[in-house]
Amino acid sequence: MAQPRTIALDAMGGDHGPGVVIPGAALSLERYPDQSFIFFGNEAEIAPLLDASPALAARARVVHTAQVVAMDEKPSQALRRGKGSSMWLALEAVQKGEAHAAISAGNTGALMAMSKLILRPMPGIERPAIAALWPTITAECIVLDVGANIGATARQLTDFALMGAAMARALFHVERPSVGLLNVGVEEIKGAEEVKEAHALLKGAGELPLDYRGFIEGDEIGQGKVDVVVVEGFAGNIALKTAEGTARQIGQYLKDAMMRTTLSRLGALLAKGGFRVLKEKMDPRRVNGGTFLGLNGIAVKSHGGTDALGFASAVDLGYEMAESGLLERLASDLEAFHHRLGSVSPASN
Repeated sequence: MAQPRTIALDAMGGDHGPGVVIPGAALSLERYPDQSFIFFGNEAEIAPLLDASPALAARARVVHTAQVVAMDEKPSQALRRGKGSSMWLALEAVQKGEAHAAISAGNTGALMAMSKLILRPMPGIERPAIAALWPTITAECIVLDVGANIGATARQLTDFALMGAAMARALFHVERPSVGLLNVGVEEIKGAEEVKEAHALLKGAGELPLDYRGFIEGDEIGQGKVDVVVVEGFAGNIALKTAEGTARQIGQYLKDAMMRTTLSRLGALLAKGGFRVLKEKMDPRRVNGGTFLGLNGIAVKSHGGTDALGFASAVDLGYEMAESGLLERLASDLEAFHHRLGSVSPASN
């Protein structure tokens, strides 16, 4: 039976603040009714929305703060001025053990900087990564890094592989997730030196808690060829944004085509059920939420402009990761792998 989990929410983050965060939490509560919530933000704005959702209000408390991290604030400014903000307090609740996961739709750079400062990287982790769920033809896969870091060393890429595999085990319930390195070709002579070095490390490190499949190309992500796709953050973020934009573009193409003539509109009406299924599969709100992996705590970043349905997906992700025991398994995997490499980092951060 699932254990009760407490989720800390930055109620003021994102483009819409409490107007999306509160109803999003209510939707997630319907799916996982053993959750409880701590909302951090302006109580005067939060309270009326909670009053409209009695089931959520019964499982929530509010911690008031008038301080908010602006969406355009630089990470360095957020660190200097953000202590006591809704974002800071949500992360601090995880660090203190008052909550099992923190969710924010706020400023990505500020959230990463604060997460690293408050939750601290796991032993041996040089750079945490943002991992995103990616819909595929078969199911879903995990792609990381999608924007936390620009560039990555071979050692960091191998750490991303282990972190992604741990997340895949937690969410997909696969004991040995398949992992691929994103590259410009599948031949071993192709790609940046860091990617080729990471390939050699993953091939030669002995028994790993994953099934390493070598290089994959960008068009293979959506085919579901592997459970985890490893890439440095610059290329990963471009791939993610390109895929999201392409999904919207195809959706608009279909809509325009179906409305062109009376006959096509009749065809659209007859195919309404099929189009509904397609729309659901292509809806980015279903997989909204990027997880910061490699920290001593769970932090999930929701898209800033999402609606309640999208925010609920991010809350679901935080809950599922807390419920899975991800952090403990990942810490064990990293320690064993770094020991094999003969490069164990100091145990304290």
